[in-house]
Amino acid sequence: MITGVSKTMAILALCGGVLAGCDGIVNDRPTYAGVPFKAKAKAVNKKETLAVFTTAVSKAPRSLEGARLAAHHEGTRYCIENFGSSRIAWQINPLDTDVAVPLDGDTAVYGGTCTP
Repeated sequence: MITGVSKTMAILALCGGVLAGCDGIVNDRPTYAGVPFKAKAKAVNKKETLAVFTTAVSKAPRSLEGARLAAHHEGTRYCIENFGSSRIAWQINPLDTDVAVPLDGDTAVYGGTCTP
């Protein structure tokens, strides 16, 4: 016969396992310079062309180095998905550390064009 304490322990163990499984869902973003960033690339005007895009990285001041890497990765991913190539003509290259990170509030915003 299962006692009340045994039931409670079984429920706690089950809940712990469920919560541990959620860790990957919450922290599923890749990290750049050790910091997870939300990055999104999208066409400037998709009715005209998908080649010209912007990449936005939220909360960039947490790590400007990481924000640069996230922007470059997201732009590369965007061009590969839409054009099968990772070549990009950047307006400001995210990997160029001699140029300040272009910020709009706390969001790093880079523009580029996917090239053949």
